[in-house]
Amino acid sequence: MATSETAQKRGLRMALPTLAPEFYKAMINLDAAARRGLNPALTELVKIRASQINHCAFCINMYTRDARLEGESEERLYLLNAWEESPTYFTAKEQAALALTEAVTVLTDGFVPDAVYDRAAEHFESAELAQLVSLIIAINAWNRISVTTRMSPGNPPSEEL
Repeated sequence: MATSETAQKRGLRMALPTLAPEFYKAMINLDAAARRGLNPALTELVKIRASQINHCAFCINMYTRDARLEGESEERLYLLNAWEESPTYFTAKEQAALALTEAVTVLTDGFVPDAVYDRAAEHFESAELAQLVSLIIAINAWNRISVTTRMSPGNPPSEEL
């Protein structure tokens, strides 16, 4: 990863909400639809974890703040990056959601392994699982928007937000 180049260029690359307002509004609606019916605390954990994997500082900052507002503990937020090594801090359902988040986000093998999907299906009803998959896809899209446009903490996408 070109960390030195990124560290030197902190400025916002483009104000996507201003330049592509219809797309940006559609993303906001997509995000709202994806969250519908999911536990808000779980939603924030999933968003933070995907954002950690995608190195999206803007999203990590925003969703960590949102998680705190939902009552998430500092300890769990600190351990989220190492959730597999901290199983007593996360429920089996949360662990299944985080494993699915990682599999969908990384796609290391070019697909989501059956074992990961089946584990999630054991903890989520079909409709809830569909919402979870939708949420993971939506947050990955947001991460790519933020990283590409160089949104960073303290550097929102436009003055209007």
